[in-house]
Amino acid sequence: MERVRDVSELPKAHLHLHFTGSMRATTVLELADKYGVHLPDALTEALTSGEPPKLRATDERGWFRFQRLYDAARSCVREPEDIQRLVREAAEEDLKDGSHWLEIQVDPTSYAPRLGGLIPALEIILDAVETTSRETGLGMRVLVAANRMKHPLDARTLARLAVRYADRGVVGFGLSNDERRGMARDFDRAFAIAREGGLLSAPHGGELTGPSSVRDCLDDLYANRLGHGVRAAEDPRLLRKLAERGVTCEVCPASNVALGVYEKPEDVPLRTLFDAGVPMALGADDPLLFGSRLAAQYEIARRHHAFTDAELAELARQSVRGSAAPEDVRRKLLSGVDDWLAS
Repeated sequence: MERVRDVSELPKAHLHLHFTGSMRATTVLELADKYGVHLPDALTEALTSGEPPKLRATDERGWFRFQRLYDAARSCVREPEDIQRLVREAAEEDLKDGSHWLEIQVDPTSYAPRLGGLIPALEIILDAVETTSRETGLGMRVLVAANRMKHPLDARTLARLAVRYADRGVVGFGLSNDERRGMARDFDRAFAIAREGGLLSAPHGGELTGPSSVRDCLDDLYANRLGHGVRAAEDPRLLRKLAERGVTCEVCPASNVALGVYEKPEDVPLRTLFDAGVPMALGADDPLLFGSRLAAQYEIARRHHAFTDAELAELARQSVRGSAAPEDVRRKLLSGVDDWLAS
């Protein structure tokens, strides 16, 4: 019988982690107490019990509830030292799970009112990422994400800002929030600005809506990576297109189930995407609300989809290849994956 290796020791890259959602439950509770923030009862109960809140975002009411909890947690982050703490703790959690490269996603407009404006907010985040990366040894970069619930002109402003800080640790540009609102093509100019500035295009798509959302991200935003992308499994031709273009899907199994996209972990189409040759990078999305971090996503692939250790190793390789890590970092990580498999 083949020995089962520890997935937390498998070197990997983490490409889908949201800034606010990366927080520890204890950190939110401590910051809420510090600033006198009244958290929704559902969030407080979930954070104190250790059980994630009951979420289902397949209708607009459910998404509103999810967003309300998310915004409440974000309101607890108010000072530069809170940003520094958040980044440090995210890095510590990733390192425990075997991540050696983390691209954390943030919309700096969410923090700008309390941190002196958009530019100071992004600079504080980037300074925290640079310091944490140096002190922990975890490779870290930032993906600036626009909010598709806001006006496309806001996205253009963010894209220009992201390009401006490309030499300070920004590697990509994303588009998050409810994909049922706002057409991808409305944001095409923002993504063109980001691409022309050398940034990866990594919009969310193919989670709450079907294959058409994925096609729009490919055709209108020229996505290099897709946040989620799992609904592409419903269209074999689209799967072939993703595989041929080598577009990495940042698949987050636990959040897919928590938000009601799929009923059970075994329903998430990991095997369909993998067998079709679509590159994947498993991600934790928002551990604060979904209750599991990076290594747990690999355990889902093993336990519910019968991925062998060799296949888990290939998933880790795909995460590294889909990252913005420098070539020497990639080589080191890929070698580490081989060592894990040979152990």
